[in-house]
Amino acid sequence: MPAVSCARPRDILVGVSGASGMPLAACLLRSLAAMPDVRVHCIISQGAHAVLRAECESGPELLTQYAHHVHDAENLGAGPSSGSWWRRGPEPAAMILAPCSMGTLGAIASGATRNLVQRSADVALKERLPLVLVPRESPLSAIHLRNMLALREAGAVIMPLCPGFYLKPQSVDDLLLHLCGRIFDQVGLPHNLGRWPG
Repeated sequence: MPAVSCARPRDILVGVSGASGMPLAACLLRSLAAMPDVRVHCIISQGAHAVLRAECESGPELLTQYAHHVHDAENLGAGPSSGSWWRRGPEPAAMILAPCSMGTLGAIASGATRNLVQRSADVALKERLPLVLVPRESPLSAIHLRNMLALREAGAVIMPLCPGFYLKPQSVDDLLLHLCGRIFDQVGLPHNLGRWPG
């Protein structure tokens, strides 16, 4: 069961789209759920369901078990589609989209959002609130790069799923936790998941 403190926790919305990288999504949600001052929200796209089965032999429950609230990806009337939802607490919400498919990234970059994952990211941008996109694709086409630049210029943080090895990871979990820590830095969440000691 996700931890919650007595004080009003900060809302962190995790969007999961249909790109490779579901173990990162699971690690991210598990780490967030352990933070007592965070209320975890989750949106899983239809494309992500298929990738979850392929990579983890599991359904969405692998991820939703760590969320305080799960939003239907097809419900464009849900809270995160409105700017007022993001400012309900003493500190505004933030969104992490991991993994982020190139289709989702392109939809957000164009403003042509068609599901709640995409619409929520669009709202974060228009409200000038933290949005971290973790794309997973290789190689990158010129279209991918232009879309990433457009989103960076609009205020998003682009953090490709690129592991670092300077902490001498001993397992895939070590790599994922380090990535989670770097993502948490971008949305202002304190953590002890490891940093470069130099």
